[in-house]
Amino acid sequence: MSKKKVLITGAAGFLGSHLCDRFMKEGYKVIAMDNLITGDIKNIEHLFPSPDFEYYHHDVSKFIHIPGELDYILHFASPASPIDYLKIPIQTLKVGSLGTHNCLGLAKEKKARILVASTSEVYGDPLVHPQTEEYWGNVNPVGPRGVYDEAKRFQEAMTMAYHTYHGVETRIVRIFNTYGPRMRLNDGRALPAFIGQALRGEDLTVFGDGSQTRSFCYVDDLMEGIYRLLLSDYAMPVNIGNPNEISLKDFAEEVIKLTGTSAKIIYQPLPVDDPKQRKPDITKAKNILGWEPKVGRSEGLKKTYEYFKGLPSEEWFKLPKEFTKQK
Repeated sequence: MSKKKVLITGAAGFLGSHLCDRFMKEGYKVIAMDNLITGDIKNIEHLFPSPDFEYYHHDVSKFIHIPGELDYILHFASPASPIDYLKIPIQTLKVGSLGTHNCLGLAKEKKARILVASTSEVYGDPLVHPQTEEYWGNVNPVGPRGVYDEAKRFQEAMTMAYHTYHGVETRIVRIFNTYGPRMRLNDGRALPAFIGQALRGEDLTVFGDGSQTRSFCYVDDLMEGIYRLLLSDYAMPVNIGNPNEISLKDFAEEVIKLTGTSAKIIYQPLPVDDPKQRKPDITKAKNILGWEPKVGRSEGLKKTYEYFKGLPSEEWFKLPKEFTKQK
């Protein structure tokens, strides 16, 4: 019996590389695609020796050609942190619109099932808490975060259009804050930012008064949820995240305790449209997928800190990537 083949876009990124590992472990042939604008080839180079792994250096905003049969597509190509999408807003919009269109067209052509990676950012700065999949969100389309939020909202609409009009088998995962090994220390998100500052001996920067909340899901739990959703029969969006909510001030204090740093917390003004609270309602994931997170924050944080601590020290001080402008 021939192995099933899966295309993973954004494969050299944090989540994409873990997906490659998971599907290789499950016995699939994996085609990894990434243009490395935010991804890192080091995240997947350990898979290169396998005959069941291929890598395509390609921008999914341009036409995608994959020879032969294809069973599944997981569309994870997208900048995912504020430091990225604020610097490359047009690329962010294009990968969510043109890139999604190209992936859906490929799924239609190959009669493949496609899962697209959406985000809790579709809820914006939510007026409903916790967030259920039926909540439509509170998003500013012309604010600085709009390029990411609206790219993902459009992506969901395009995906459902292909499902209803063309009969394509589609799945939509709404991913809440996820962490673990292979995150970039300099990507601007709270968890790697706090750990990076601790490793460098700097004070930890909390924006606003630190009362805003996040819910952190360990990457292994997310991979399990995504895998189950892909193989399910459910086409509407599903939240995958850990509902264990914590304020960013308390979270910074957890990181200080974990790392043993003598640093203190300093406060900076809250960025525009920064969400005040984030907590997934995972009732659907529990009922439909039989999924809920297993890794507690203390265990996951320890694993993540050990990963970052094990990097060469020059990585701790590396500046964010510079990006070229694109029309």
